[in-house]
Amino acid sequence: MGQKQWHPAPRATPAERAAAGRAARRTAPRSSHGEYRPGPDRPDPLAILEAQSALRVQELIPIRYGRMSESPFRFYRGAAAIMASDLAGTPASGVRVQLCGDAHMLNFRLLASPERRLMFDINDFDETLPGPWEWDVKRLAASLVIAARANGYDDTVRAGIVQAAVRSYREAMRRFAGMGNLDVWYARMDADRMRELAEGRISRRGRRSLDEAMVKARTRDSLQVFGKLTEVVDGQVRIAADPPLLTPLTDVLPTVERTALMTLFHGLVERYGSTLSSDRRALLADFRLVDVARKVVGVGSVGTRCWIFLLLGRDGRDPLFLQAKEADTSVLAAHVGASQYANQGERVVSGQRLMQAASDIFLGWERVEGIDGRNRDFYIRQLRDWKGIVVPEAMVPRGMRAFGELCGATLARAHARSGDRIAIAAYLGGKDAFDRALVPFAEAYADQNERDHAALLAAVRAGRLKAADTTAEQA
Repeated sequence: MGQKQWHPAPRATPAERAAAGRAARRTAPRSSHGEYRPGPDRPDPLAILEAQSALRVQELIPIRYGRMSESPFRFYRGAAAIMASDLAGTPASGVRVQLCGDAHMLNFRLLASPERRLMFDINDFDETLPGPWEWDVKRLAASLVIAARANGYDDTVRAGIVQAAVRSYREAMRRFAGMGNLDVWYARMDADRMRELAEGRISRRGRRSLDEAMVKARTRDSLQVFGKLTEVVDGQVRIAADPPLLTPLTDVLPTVERTALMTLFHGLVERYGSTLSSDRRALLADFRLVDVARKVVGVGSVGTRCWIFLLLGRDGRDPLFLQAKEADTSVLAAHVGASQYANQGERVVSGQRLMQAASDIFLGWERVEGIDGRNRDFYIRQLRDWKGIVVPEAMVPRGMRAFGELCGATLARAHARSGDRIAIAAYLGGKDAFDRALVPFAEAYADQNERDHAALLAAVRAGRLKAADTTAEQA
């Protein structure tokens, strides 16, 4: 008998995938995405925050609540778990992608590619998991409304900003639907292309601010951090204390001998290297660990364990700063299912590599048994590598609209890498039904966010939650 021939497994054709996308409109009409009505059984948003806080470093929790108290936008940045619960009851087309999980506007920023090119991409993937693509788009849209309200923009301006961002997502997804797999994978937004798109969309002043931001981003690297965060103590380079935001290792754990602590973290860095490619592992091995400190980062992440490592290369002026950030179960997991990865750090890294056009060369993960005997998962990356972030308060309407368009297109590219871009594009269609629907949704959710922020302030006043004064850290 002749050997049986191998044939590739059958898969849906582009036409069949498009038909499935259009068919999804029957179960989840595009106009239905405009609705947001919290039900009477909506979970207490503060209870959601308290449940998260219970698993974190307790002495840092007041900083988290202090930062979230500052404004509705700062509250929103820390409320991904609340919105995940709310989104679970909203319409969905049934098409899943790798979600960022926290796609608010400040999670889009300038980053460095491994080839030392300045890119624009999504930055934070702490909550990444597969789920409905609509959730990321809705979180982005609501963040734009919340920021626009803070700037005093009227209803018409806010609607234009949201529609422009969502239209940019829709049109980009339709472009990706017509592209080959490799072309989608290689697509990226570098600084030069971003500058081209800015022409005609923002004012001369806005273009000047963009140029300044690009120049500044290129200075934000390990050498810049080295000059800012270190000092010389008894002839040795050490991370300078700035408690409670930056606390040297021996101050965090004063009862444990420094040598034992450094041995523990040296092992962490060495083991984590096995999650890198062999060439990057060789590069990491050429550095030596000299100091460790605990750092408070972000808004929603405050209270999670975050360490920064100072490593030195050829001499005392050749630094590498790494950040090891605790990775817990995604806030999406209760609503979309558990991760396929047993290690939550690997979940973050795998999602980031899938969604980003180019990821940090030192991005990896590790599981660590702490001094308390408990295992915790971490993901590791460079502390600062050409990162540049926008300041919403400094934006004029035209600039926020252009920025929203950039975010929408970038999110579409990230989703197109992991989900059925043809089905999503067909579902969205060539007209603006979905774009218009997200305007009332974003406004309604901004209202909800303001109510939740007010509830936090009331809880702080009543003594239910303790919030630290964050005025000094912003001065």
